[in-house]
Amino acid sequence: MGRMDAKSARTSGPDLASVARLIGDETRAAFCLALLDGRAWTATELARHAGVAASTATEHLNALVAGSLFAEERQGRHRYVRLAGQQVAELIENLAAIAPERAAPVSSLSAANRRRALAHARTCYDHLAGVVGVAITDAMTERGLLDWAHGLALTDAGGKWLADLGIEVHASARRPAVRSCLDWTERRPHLAGAVGAAVCRHAFDRGWITRVGSTRAVTVTDTGREVLSSGLGLPGEVLERRRS
Repeated sequence: MGRMDAKSARTSGPDLASVARLIGDETRAAFCLALLDGRAWTATELARHAGVAASTATEHLNALVAGSLFAEERQGRHRYVRLAGQQVAELIENLAAIAPERAAPVSSLSAANRRRALAHARTCYDHLAGVVGVAITDAMTERGLLDWAHGLALTDAGGKWLADLGIEVHASARRPAVRSCLDWTERRPHLAGAVGAAVCRHAFDRGWITRVGSTRAVTVTDTGREVLSSGLGLPGEVLERRRS
């Protein structure tokens, strides 16, 4: 291969380096992780979350929107941003799962409780993660609702289980019914895809889980503990988050 051919090979095709540059900044990375809660945030909220000036946040958000990682909506004077879609969320999830753990110093009891709450149960874009998310996935596997023999698949029994609970799954050619997502705190897979999203949505709608403040953390309610215990055999010590 000649010099010009080698240069052409480096410059043609997907520009992976441009995506890496967008995410390879601590402030932008913090924005991406925050938006894994599946909601839209204002620029002011993201600036406060990352501890940067509003002007700095705006500069970073402009770059992320221009790079098609974020999508924006404007309502009056407010600018809202969110992840541009499921593919972007999957990219952030996968990177978070393989990234080395960087433990920030815990300066207060409330900070320790927030970290513990995120590890126990949280939303991962539009599905459940953490101890509870992994436990649900394990329980569905043990009961034959999920099959891992030839790649993750929903079994006929799993489809009936979802229908009996009234959980509607909106799968499409662009999104598989089930997908394995490596949990970045448990380092084990939890359920994603259209089924994972449907279970999470149903859990919120039926009051099985509720959000903890404005974070990605969720808590399992009394109703949720009863349903998940009777329906999947999850023990109380898994569903109940320990408090300091």
